[in-house]
Amino acid sequence: MARKEPAADAANAGRLKQIALTYKMTRKADKTIGLVLGAVGIGTLGVFLAIGFLIGHPVYLGILGLFLGLLATAIVFGRRAERAAFGQMDGQPGAAAAVLDNVGRGWTTTPAVAMNRSQDVVHRAVGKAGIVLVAEGNPNRVKTLLAAEKKKMNRIVADVPVHDVIVGTGEGQVELKKLRTTLLKFPRVLTGPQVTSTNDRLRAMGDLMSNMPLPKGPMPKGMRMPKGGPKAR
Repeated sequence: MARKEPAADAANAGRLKQIALTYKMTRKADKTIGLVLGAVGIGTLGVFLAIGFLIGHPVYLGILGLFLGLLATAIVFGRRAERAAFGQMDGQPGAAAAVLDNVGRGWTTTPAVAMNRSQDVVHRAVGKAGIVLVAEGNPNRVKTLLAAEKKKMNRIVADVPVHDVIVGTGEGQVELKKLRTTLLKFPRVLTGPQVTSTNDRLRAMGDLMSNMPLPKGPMPKGMRMPKGGPKAR
């Protein structure tokens, strides 16, 4: 028991430190966060206290209001912290990959499966909804990347649905803060074993491409890359 208590204390201290750090980061983007949280907590407590005095049970309703006030404050803090984080990430390279990494259990993310010289990039997420290709960059250029990657996916896993999403604020695009929600709204059509099988096939194809024997140094004149890539036997 003596060993568990210091470990629990250290874990609690770590959580408090993380909350404080999150609050500081949120306050940089949201100057009114303190006032809002105070208003939510005190307002909730005040409402329940008022009801308690009206019905003659101020102590019980006051305790209930205190707990509910803390809960409401935590919920509001979480949402505003998330909004502030998205605001800071929006427009930054790799922001979509960071969001995909936190979609939740059951999803496997592979960042930067396709990229061009302008640093437009396509990420891949695999889950029960199938394969979702998420592009970030210039909307006109990423369409070409998406089309090529989607064609590749249809060759490798033709029996798995492939969705594509372009992150942005334009028409037909998905805002970064709505990316996670968009993925979770896709209909679930695969079972757990099918998701695992799909990931294994994609991983095997990636390993196959990375292990292809390529000539070292400059490519000899007149030599062309074989069309269609390696063929499975």
